[in-house]
Amino acid sequence: MEAPGTTTAPPAAARGPWRRGAATTAAAVLAGSLLLLHGVLPEGPGHLGSLLETLLPWVGLAVPVLLAPAFARRAPAALLALLFPGLVWLSLYGGTLADKRVAGGDLTVVSHNVDEANRDPAGTARALAASGADVVGLEELGGPATGTYERMLDAAYRHHRVEGTVGLWSRYPLTGARPVAIMPWTRALRATVATPRGDLTVFVAHLASVRVAPDAGFTTGRRDDSARLLAAALPRGGQRLLVMGDFNGTLGDRALAPVLVPGLRSAQDVAGDGFGFTWPARFPVARIDQVLVRGVRPLASWTLPRTGSDHLPVAARLRW
Repeated sequence: MEAPGTTTAPPAAARGPWRRGAATTAAAVLAGSLLLLHGVLPEGPGHLGSLLETLLPWVGLAVPVLLAPAFARRAPAALLALLFPGLVWLSLYGGTLADKRVAGGDLTVVSHNVDEANRDPAGTARALAASGADVVGLEELGGPATGTYERMLDAAYRHHRVEGTVGLWSRYPLTGARPVAIMPWTRALRATVATPRGDLTVFVAHLASVRVAPDAGFTTGRRDDSARLLAAALPRGGQRLLVMGDFNGTLGDRALAPVLVPGLRSAQDVAGDGFGFTWPARFPVARIDQVLVRGVRPLASWTLPRTGSDHLPVAARLRW
C-alpha cells in the first residue's frame, strides 16, 4: 500500500513506445554527430580529434551494436535515430566499399615498412621481389637487415638508393637521389625514376611515430612537424609525382592535410577495394601506409600478404 501523496513510475513496458530507449537514442545521435562533425571538433587535450579521425570508420560499428538494445526495448525512436549515423557513414564511406580496380597499367609500385624488428628480412625481401613491382620503397631499414635487403633485392632491381632508414629500388635508372630533411635523422628520400614512359619524381617517407599514453593522450607533435616538412619539400609543379611510405596516420587525420599538395591523390581512394587497412598486420584497423600520386592515373591499389613486419605492404598500378 502506497503512502498518501506518493506515485509510482510506470514500468518500462507501460511507457509510451516513443519514450523507450533514451540512452540508445542518445548514443546513436552522438555517433552520427562524431561522423558528421569530426572535422570541426577541437583537438582538445591529448589530440583526441586526430585520434578520432584515425579510427573514424570504426565509429560506424555503433549502428549494429545499438540495434540490439533498440529492438530489445522495442524503441522506435532509437531505431529512427540509428538512421542518422548509418546514413552519414554511407555518405562518407559507401564509395570506399566498391571495387574500383581495373586491369592494365604502365608501372607497379610497392611500399613497405619492413619493421626494424622483423625476424625474417630475407623472407620479406623474397616476397617483395616476387611482387612484380617496378619500383619498391622501404621504410624502417636498419642494422644488418639493410644489407639483406640490398643483396636480395639487387638481383631483381638494378638500381637502388638507401638514405638513413628508407630505401628505393627500381628496375629503371635513378637520378638526383638525395635525403629529405623531415626529422633530425634521415627518414625520407627523393629521386627521379627514368621509366620508359617518362620521368617520375619519387619520395619515400617515414613520418615520426605517434603514441597513445594515459598521461599524454595521442601524442602527434613530431609526426605533425615531419608532415609539414615533407609537404614543404614536395614540388608544386606539373611533374609526375609519387609519394609513398608510412605516414603514421590516416589521410582522414586533419594533421596530414598539408601533405596533400594540389593534385596529389590517394591511389587507394581512387582505385582501391575497401579500406585497405595496413596496420597492425595481424588485425589491421587503419591505413597508415600510403601511395599518393599526381600526373599519373591509379588503376588499382591493394595490400600484399603479410610478411615478417607489423605492417602490410601496399601496392598500386599506375598509367601515364
